[in-house]
Amino acid sequence: MEKKQILDYVRKHPLGKVKLAVTDIDGVLRGKYMSAEKFLSVVEDSFGFCDVVFGWDMGDLAYDNASYTGWHTGYPDAKATIDLSTFRKIPWENDIPFFLGEFIDEKNKPLAVCPRQLLKKITNEAEQAGYTPYVAQEFEWFNFEETPQSSADKNYSGLKPLTPGMFGYSILRSTLRNDFFSDIFDELKKFGIPIEGLHTETGPGVYEAAIQYGRTLETADRAVLFKTAIKELGYKRGIMPTFMAKISENLPGCSGHVHQSLWDKKSTKNLFHDDKDKHKISAVMKSYIAGQLHCLPHILPMVAPTVNSYKRLVEGAWAPTTVTWGIDNRTVALRALPGGSKSCRLETRVVGSDTNPYLAMSACLAAGLYGVKNKLTLKQPMTLGNGYKDESNGRFPKNLIDATVKMRDSKLANELLGEQFVQHFSQTREWEWRQFSRVVTDWEMKRYFEII
Repeated sequence: MEKKQILDYVRKHPLGKVKLAVTDIDGVLRGKYMSAEKFLSVVEDSFGFCDVVFGWDMGDLAYDNASYTGWHTGYPDAKATIDLSTFRKIPWENDIPFFLGEFIDEKNKPLAVCPRQLLKKITNEAEQAGYTPYVAQEFEWFNFEETPQSSADKNYSGLKPLTPGMFGYSILRSTLRNDFFSDIFDELKKFGIPIEGLHTETGPGVYEAAIQYGRTLETADRAVLFKTAIKELGYKRGIMPTFMAKISENLPGCSGHVHQSLWDKKSTKNLFHDDKDKHKISAVMKSYIAGQLHCLPHILPMVAPTVNSYKRLVEGAWAPTTVTWGIDNRTVALRALPGGSKSCRLETRVVGSDTNPYLAMSACLAAGLYGVKNKLTLKQPMTLGNGYKDESNGRFPKNLIDATVKMRDSKLANELLGEQFVQHFSQTREWEWRQFSRVVTDWEMKRYFEII
């Protein structure tokens, strides 16, 4: 839609309001309704949005260690701008107009701690180097026949899954609550989030969806909105979806794999494909893989951002633990998919479903581009067979605090992402670990209460 058409739609919508959202550091959408009149008065400029969205965690607890904002700043308004290209109509909310925003600083420059601005920055670096990145993200998630209230009343224990048992790729199971299953396809398409594939995964009540690939920012917008839209559609049907990386030690974790390829500026040639190469992958793709192998251990919290993320990264659970790559190998961190000239791509499998898509895609792209820019050669042999046993290039950090300290102190991380962002993001992850560390868990009670 052209700008005039979008603004006319806002003016004429009978509800007289729009819905706006921004994304916090955890990838949680924070938003508000705004009157159409107010929206039209700020759409060409900026509006104030309390900067506490970067000053508290996902539970609305204020960080006591953050530099960007806090009690020491008084939590002023930050400047936010509306991106008209994100215009959508929410089909399950009377087609109300919806927009995403992003943050700028007092000099009207991109705010360093804003996740969407970070992805725009790294995408711009790719384009300046002559590349057009294309990405896609897929998510696995559990669904329960619960509500927010019933889940809280049960203390998030003994929840009833949408379907029983382990039945991946089941045509049969997808008929249970088919209203929800079908609406994921149909309603999200109307909302501007096209789904390429949807199926049950192994695990009770687990679905997996592949979001259609596209350019980085549009794909990240789709991925961010996908997670919230799934929850909203579920709420309307008494279903609670969760994108936690691991809900039980006895069940598989949930991934958020990111697929990537680099094309020429005209987007007519996939630069990852080389028909003359033995494995059909180009020198550019090999350098891109080498870059991720080198960089990802330094920025792991970008793709494994929570305490729970690391419960997924264990052996034999369909998630990687070693810094490895291979061709069509689902036990390694980086799965190369040569395919054809259009489909040749890299799948980064370490990414969990609990990630902030803007940050996950920023990490993947920045790491890969580092390899291309520095002409890194892919010296590490591909892993054949079980990637969990291949420790030739090391393992990923095993918990959030180790990964965060490595990132905080890494010159490479600061070079890739910028010092201001790394400082703020590391502070938020250190806070997250502190919140976990002071809690007495059920495991500790069962382990120690009687015996010690």
